[in-house]
Amino acid sequence: MDLEQFFRDKYPSGIPSEIDPNKYKSMVDVFDQAVVKFADRPAFSAVGVTLTYRDLDNYSRQFAAYLQNETNLKPGDRIAVQLPNITQYPVVVFGAMRAGIVVVNTNPLYTPREMEHQFNDSGAKAIVVLANMAHNVEQVLAQTSLEHVIVTELGDMHKPLKRTIINMAVKHVKKMVPAYNLPNAKAFPKVLAAGAKHRFKPVDVKADDIAVLQYTGGTTGVAKGAMLTQRNLVANLLQVKPMLEENLQEASEIVIAPLPLYHIYSFTLNCGIMLETGNHSILIPNPRDIPAFVKELKNHRFTSFLGLNTLFVALCNNDEFKALDFSSLKVTASGGMALTSDTAKLWKNVTGCDISEGYGLTETSPVVSINPSSAIQLGTIGLPIPSTLVKTIDDDGNDTPFGEPGELCVKGPQVMKGYWQRPEETRKSFTEDGWLKTGDMAVIQEDGYIRIVDRKKDLIIVSGFNVYPNEIEDVVSSHPGVIECAAVGVADSKSGEAVKVFAVKAKASVTEKEIRDYCRERLTAYKVPKTIEFRDELPKTNVGKILRRELRDS
Repeated sequence: MDLEQFFRDKYPSGIPSEIDPNKYKSMVDVFDQAVVKFADRPAFSAVGVTLTYRDLDNYSRQFAAYLQNETNLKPGDRIAVQLPNITQYPVVVFGAMRAGIVVVNTNPLYTPREMEHQFNDSGAKAIVVLANMAHNVEQVLAQTSLEHVIVTELGDMHKPLKRTIINMAVKHVKKMVPAYNLPNAKAFPKVLAAGAKHRFKPVDVKADDIAVLQYTGGTTGVAKGAMLTQRNLVANLLQVKPMLEENLQEASEIVIAPLPLYHIYSFTLNCGIMLETGNHSILIPNPRDIPAFVKELKNHRFTSFLGLNTLFVALCNNDEFKALDFSSLKVTASGGMALTSDTAKLWKNVTGCDISEGYGLTETSPVVSINPSSAIQLGTIGLPIPSTLVKTIDDDGNDTPFGEPGELCVKGPQVMKGYWQRPEETRKSFTEDGWLKTGDMAVIQEDGYIRIVDRKKDLIIVSGFNVYPNEIEDVVSSHPGVIECAAVGVADSKSGEAVKVFAVKAKASVTEKEIRDYCRERLTAYKVPKTIEFRDELPKTNVGKILRRELRDS
């Protein structure tokens, strides 16, 4: 396909077919320019506090200086960041990047088992964790290489008196902070105060340096770190930005950010595009608390909203949400899981705004394609973004023509460097001529729009989070009452998909509740099987491989 002609045909408004990924040297360069240009503009708000771009500059500088002078961390070392959507997150992430430290985004909902694997696999030497989850760090600390633990509390970005009141209420009134014992941990306010006493020494961060280790199951159930470079993140920022251009004004947008910043989708949009354009992100720490979420929305004349299918449905079923003023809302973007046509229509009826669905992978930083807001095709994942090539291939690696399904493959400057310390997995994920194999079966239409028709992998997507059957099966099969099992995804009205496990008992007394409780101790909540069906035997191939697809279709 002639990319220039394709973009002229599809984007008469002037969206370029190519971007210059060298416009910025790194995400640190993006940050440095933004905090000067938009110094007094609000950057991020959460928990009743707003940081301006100047605040973000100062605090992240202090954090970087602390890492440089009060720890033994050196450029290229890894720091785990285990925070929800609070203003400490951008301070820590950009402070770490300014010091040349690689960010390891960590889900705050992880169990100790999941944390231990990620910390050891990444070789993280430091962690910043919310106090609410610090008890889990205590459990795994001795089994990891973590040398520096920094604990922050919800109210830490407020002034001292209010900080104390909020933190006391969260801990003693709301009982949201389980007891923990980390005697060598540093309190985040003291870390910033210590960093303020030192001079920050700028680091020469290069385009090919790893910026983030973003963990994903990839094509197997073993969580691996996708190495996303500074150039990958800069490129995806510049690729997505023109797709939003007609509805994205510099220094004037108020963007609602309920999706976790530790997820690459929200990371790129809120810590990339919205930062580079001087806009204001309203961080929602707990989007599951719909009443509190809606209460926060009442405070803002928001212009953009980033969400996913399950969240749109939950909000549209709330009467107070329906009563909000949506007159300023120009853009609603959906990602992370498939958007249903019913949900898109419901959102449009309630808010008056169309949802633009996109598609991406952790391995592509993440965006590959987007439905332009002026030409949305429901049921598709839109058109490729600038500087992105897509094709589909058959099982033998041959290109398939327009209109015929095949595995979707991607090329572009946003494609990861590879998987951290897993060269063989990296090799398997690419074709011999360098195309990333997504594992998704797709059809590229004659008009360039892409439709996902199936998944080649057995990936399960629960409320936008990837769940890999191998991991679930490893946990369930480790229960002494289970001989063997298989995990599949089944349709769910709330989460899009849910995990279902088929298991063969080792002893008759084993119950579904017993297995589920066992899983809750070892898996993040969204990975815990919603249903467990016991069978006398599981269907297998001639060589003994369990047929997940047959179980899924049964």
